[in-house]
Amino acid sequence: MELGNLEVYKLSIILSEKIWKIYLNLSNDLKYNIGAQMIRTVDSIGANIAEGYGRFHYKDSVKFYYNARGSLWESKHWIYLTYKRDIINKEKYENINGDLEILGKKLNGFIKSIKERSSDE
Repeated sequence: MELGNLEVYKLSIILSEKIWKIYLNLSNDLKYNIGAQMIRTVDSIGANIAEGYGRFHYKDSVKFYYNARGSLWESKHWIYLTYKRDIINKEKYENINGDLEILGKKLNGFIKSIKERSSDE
């Protein structure tokens, strides 16, 4: 299977693009503060999935998938702050937060399946 075919990876890319569109509409002041942090954390989700996918041993892979999950939760924090600070509206917040929830559940399922496959070997 190719990395680009992994559902969790594809969802992480979609989220990165949504956050990027928000970033592009921020004032310069916000871009270099909250915007840059949002980009780093959401892009880290996909980057950690990719790095985990490229690892040889499952224990190594799972470590990076856990890092992706941590970045997902950090992304939830930053998107919530953008909403609370009136940078994005409620509809946009709920849309992105909903995507983060879905990705979180799928990522947990993906990690569980990797761990189960590794225990069968």
